[in-house]
Amino acid sequence: MTITIAIDSFKGSLSSYAAGEAASRGIRRVYPDADIRIRPLADGGEGTLDALCTGLGGTKRTVRVSDPLGRRIYCEYAVCPTDGAYGDRLAVIEMSAAAGLTLLSPDERDPLATTTYGVGELITDALSLGIRDFIVGIGGSATNDGGSGMLSALGFGLYDRDGNAIPHGARGLEVLAYIDRTTALPELRHCRFRVACDVTNPLCGENGCSAVFSPQKGAKPEDIPKMDEWLANYAKLAKNAVPDCDANFPGSGAAGGLGFALHSFLGAELVSGVELDVTRLEADIAVSDLLVTGEGRLDSQTAMGKAPAGAARLAALHNVRCIAFTGSVGNGASACHDIGIDAYFPILRRVCTLDEAMNPDVAAANLADSVEEVFRLIRAVRK
Repeated sequence: MTITIAIDSFKGSLSSYAAGEAASRGIRRVYPDADIRIRPLADGGEGTLDALCTGLGGTKRTVRVSDPLGRRIYCEYAVCPTDGAYGDRLAVIEMSAAAGLTLLSPDERDPLATTTYGVGELITDALSLGIRDFIVGIGGSATNDGGSGMLSALGFGLYDRDGNAIPHGARGLEVLAYIDRTTALPELRHCRFRVACDVTNPLCGENGCSAVFSPQKGAKPEDIPKMDEWLANYAKLAKNAVPDCDANFPGSGAAGGLGFALHSFLGAELVSGVELDVTRLEADIAVSDLLVTGEGRLDSQTAMGKAPAGAARLAALHNVRCIAFTGSVGNGASACHDIGIDAYFPILRRVCTLDEAMNPDVAAANLADSVEEVFRLIRAVRK
């Protein structure tokens, strides 16, 4: 039996690869000789860096950059081997490592002040190594600056009416009057950027980043329409610099508008993590008898484009059965059946506290034991 395992991270508990290894242990108790292929899965959020670094055989590089409030911190990105047209190395950057919400305490959250400048510093460091091929995961941001901080770090000029550089954060967009792309780092013209993005929101409006995402980043109700207006003006000014930019392009509102900056100014392709398929997931699924997927919580949101849904759709494309394992099941999880997940199974084995359930050792054991029982049933049916 050939089985591909592509499980998203159980956030706060198991990485994608650790979940895959746990599932593999459960399968081997039943099918010791199975051909098992573990392919890390990520949707652009937490775990993307680890998943792709492991899946591509890369190494991590530690650099010092600005955090969302401009404090100097150490963070990592991955340098991975590749055989593409943009050189033999690929940089995998997780924007949340430099500009993520988890870097701030609840009382520090303020999208008027938080910046993506550190993301630009990560890209700059990779450029200094000669890297010209990038994958950027943009989930989990603390920002709503439209990617203006990142652009500033990459040499783009963002100025107010007096010719001064605008301040960091969304409040800088309030005074933005001119964008100069001629000062950007020249290496950027020779780069490819692929962005792992699991949302399709536009930059502005009722479904834009300010209205939908900024409240969880600390925005006050009265600041939301202001930021939306500033972003709309930013989009108009961007069009002067990049005539074909589109604030309504799906994913422009991701990460507080970072998706817009990456797509408009760096020519980035915005895709789901599964659509990147840099770990050759589809090729493995195509020759498999079964796909095992899952994530920490399976619910209606899973079916709306999260990584397990993408993997399940690939399985359906190749007529491969798909089962999923999850830490918990939420409302609307049955919608997962419509996108290719044939059956799903929660892994909790007994009543316990949330802290106990999320303990990595406990979660791995629960996952392995649950997978074992399901595969015992599969073996019994196949006899």
